[in-house]
Amino acid sequence: MDSETAGSITAMRARFTVDGSEDLEGRLEDLCTRVRDGICARIPRKEIEAIVLGGGYGRGEGGVLRTATGDWPYNDLEFYVFLNGPRLWQERRHGGAVRDLGERLSIGAGLHVEFKIDCLERWKSSPVSMFSYDLASARRVILGAEDIFKGCEHHLDGAAIPLEEATRLMFNRCSGLLLAREKLQKSVLTSEDADFAGRNLAKMQLAFGDAVLAAHGQYHWSARERGRRCACFPAANLPPWWAEVPAHHAAGLEFKLHPSRAVRTADELGAEHRRLAGLAMQLWLWLESRRLKESFRSASDYALSDLEKCPGTSAWRNHFLNLRTFGPKAAAFSRRYPRERLFNALALLLWETDVASQPRFLRRLQRELQTDALDWAGLVNVFKRIWPCYG
Repeated sequence: MDSETAGSITAMRARFTVDGSEDLEGRLEDLCTRVRDGICARIPRKEIEAIVLGGGYGRGEGGVLRTATGDWPYNDLEFYVFLNGPRLWQERRHGGAVRDLGERLSIGAGLHVEFKIDCLERWKSSPVSMFSYDLASARRVILGAEDIFKGCEHHLDGAAIPLEEATRLMFNRCSGLLLAREKLQKSVLTSEDADFAGRNLAKMQLAFGDAVLAAHGQYHWSARERGRRCACFPAANLPPWWAEVPAHHAAGLEFKLHPSRAVRTADELGAEHRRLAGLAMQLWLWLESRRLKESFRSASDYALSDLEKCPGTSAWRNHFLNLRTFGPKAAAFSRRYPRERLFNALALLLWETDVASQPRFLRRLQRELQTDALDWAGLVNVFKRIWPCYG
């Protein structure tokens, strides 16, 4: 038996969820088969090194939505297609076909099926990140050998995840809070809006503990193991807000494994949003003070500081990215990595009140986002258009 066949059999014995029904497991397995066949029909087999399912379902901890008609998947399905040759070149050649497959499968599956093209050779020299550690440590191989990450063993060291990865996790989850607030400010809250808000609140709860664990070199690929570590993490050297974190993490973990459609009112969701946003600000300022070795007293103190918040990046590449993302007007502030602009903008949009009516805040937001928008909603629209590029 060759290693590829053995890897496929091993993968098929694994579970996608902790306690989902056999019917759900079978439907997810069938979807993986269709993904494999669809990719092979669009890309020559000799160019494919592996097809891997990542995320919660790839690690056996995917969400199970209990309904009157049975168990259903809830989270997105994230597939990684590893191809021979340079990643950007292969993305140019096959990206369109792969995205088309994802759209077709998403319609039939009733959830978002996403594909990303990558190159294993790149992994051998790239530094460990939270994402690379998660995928290298636990995944479901749909096509290829189980030891596809041979030669990339440094990605298995969770303690080596740099502190900026904890900041990036909080940045993404706090951005989700910002978009949830946008939904909650609508005059009419639809069931879809309520579900979006509830899902992002739960992700924020989970991220509190995950970020602190990562900051102390204690992050683990399994959400359940992270839950155990949070529950017994020593609080001696942590600020008072840590007392709230283990309970939030436990609630976020329960939602991750057993999500539910939000049935709370706008007022109830709004009250929880305010509580979580307040805690998120404290954790953000603690984390960034720790990472940047600079004390920040408030969100505005952080956002208005001219301290470089993404050090160690290439000035010429930053210049190119700023021009590509924001246009020629960004040239005056183009030597810093664009994510720094979003860090500053997020801090003001999420944690400061009436930013549009305070000239110094509005000017800073317009400069960071390179926009003429004059109100909170317009500024948020610009932020959420750029965020996916640097999340």
